[in-house]
Amino acid sequence: MQFSDLDLDKTYSYADYLQWQFDERLELIKGKIFKMTPAPNRSHQDVSINLTSKLYNFLNNDKCKVYSAPFDVRLPKKSISDKEVYNVLQPDICVICDLSKLDDKGCIGAPDIVVEILSPGNSKKEMSNKFDVYQESGVKEYWIISPIEKTLTNYILHEDGLFYANRPFIEDDLFTTVILPGFEMKMAEIFE
Repeated sequence: MQFSDLDLDKTYSYADYLQWQFDERLELIKGKIFKMTPAPNRSHQDVSINLTSKLYNFLNNDKCKVYSAPFDVRLPKKSISDKEVYNVLQPDICVICDLSKLDDKGCIGAPDIVVEILSPGNSKKEMSNKFDVYQESGVKEYWIISPIEKTLTNYILHEDGLFYANRPFIEDDLFTTVILPGFEMKMAEIFE
């Protein structure tokens, strides 16, 4: 099977996703296929490496783990059966503190933190759908980073099950998170 053989109007599950053997990287959002853009640009990669390194060094010997794409995050609604999982995303970076959610395939369940780094290829529809899926799945914090604007918007999941954002963090700010007590990062370090 090749990517061109897929019916993009059909709803697919993780079981289908596991059968595909082509080179294209995909995500499933609400059972629909979203083809990932070609390799991210250099500024995207710089931000990803800078932030992943900072998180990795902070979490060394901690109970939480950090992973960067490609890394499958399966977000089930009810059953964790591969045939009934319709959300399979590959966030740029994620932090998982409940290590029981990790298996050989990646993560099953909501990470504590998900980071998406915007690229020119990210579609508004894709970003809107991801926001909804992360919120519905119970991701505690969702960070959206814009390398072009040099900002980080931190969406925090509240008790009502909705994300709320603080003002965007800019280059001069010091960023902290309640998920990782003691973690501090000068925003300028992300964009070096």
